[in-house]
Amino acid sequence: MIDWIRSHDIVLWWLALGSALTFIGTLVLVPILVVRIPQDYFVSRKRSRSTWRSMHPVPGLALLVAKNVCGLVLILAGVAMLVLPGQGMLTIVLGIMLLNFPGKYRLERRVARMRPVARSINWMRARGGHPPLKVGYVRPHRSTGQKPPRSVS
Repeated sequence: MIDWIRSHDIVLWWLALGSALTFIGTLVLVPILVVRIPQDYFVSRKRSRSTWRSMHPVPGLALLVAKNVCGLVLILAGVAMLVLPGQGMLTIVLGIMLLNFPGKYRLERRVARMRPVARSINWMRARGGHPPLKVGYVRPHRSTGQKPPRSVS
């Protein structure tokens, strides 16, 4: 094992540099992106129609591809940050928000309602001077029939 590390020291330096840049990048970008989420993004059951569809097909498709590539990069970086320094779960959530796939909005709402994720998002929003996210209606629990609280803080 030690021989492998010595023979691949350049690869390990590049991995360390990539990890450090990803860590610094997420410390800067994640709060900026979290603050830009509209307060009522998770309130309605269905998502509103995006502005991408009203654009000319060529730039609209180029921006859509770029958005999905950025989302994929954020998800991969978030998965790496689960074992490396960084905000892994929040980075994965932001990456999912950028990707397009069926059922995405329901998944976003479910993850945003998780107490640790919601607490982190709302903490960053408060630091940026923005109100907390509204998470919308939550179905009553099957066994008790009671509704959980509407907002998560």
